[in-house]
Amino acid sequence: MDASHSLWLFFLLTLGIIVLPGMDMAYIAGHTLQSGARAGLLALGGIVAGGGVHVLLNLSGLSALLMLLPGAFEILLWAGSLYLAWIGLQMLLGAWQGWRAAPASASVAVPMAPQSPGRIFLSGMANCLLNPKAYAFMLAVFPGFLRSSERGLAAQGLLLGSIIAGNQIAVYGTVLLACLGSRRWQREGGRGTVLLSGVMGLCLVALAAGTLLNAALPPR
Repeated sequence: MDASHSLWLFFLLTLGIIVLPGMDMAYIAGHTLQSGARAGLLALGGIVAGGGVHVLLNLSGLSALLMLLPGAFEILLWAGSLYLAWIGLQMLLGAWQGWRAAPASASVAVPMAPQSPGRIFLSGMANCLLNPKAYAFMLAVFPGFLRSSERGLAAQGLLLGSIIAGNQIAVYGTVLLACLGSRRWQREGGRGTVLLSGVMGLCLVALAAGTLLNAALPPR
């Protein structure tokens, strides 16, 4: 396969994976809805950095080792799901407090428990690194594109990592902008933003519960 065609195929495969709703998208949406643009950008930056760590892990072989260790994938699945549920519960708590505290006609946006910029960023990295979907992709797809007749392993890995980061910024940046637009649209709608944040929290908890249920059920 021509090298340029190979890169386009990797771009499309990566885009298809990232555009699917999941933990990373929900993390960015949750912080943006409840705390605004700055928190959303920090969350996005952390997730992009986490994607870079995934590339380094794959290049070093640690990603494959984690996937081959008995029970390692299940541990990642449970840890990621419980972390997602914790974020959802924090959003639900903040939405409930905002609903009770504000009059129906007030414009409100109650954030989750205050977090430092560094914590939001590092939690975004952790969110990405606890995402089992990312490990499955990096093990099943990424290695097949590492060989190149034009570039060495490190240069090719850097190029593929840049494609991943670009897709993350494009997709998750669009989600971030949509959430900001929703905040502005809800600004005159009283408890609308709080309600939207509560719905997002419920979705996160439901996603985590569904993932845990599938992990607990024996394979058919």
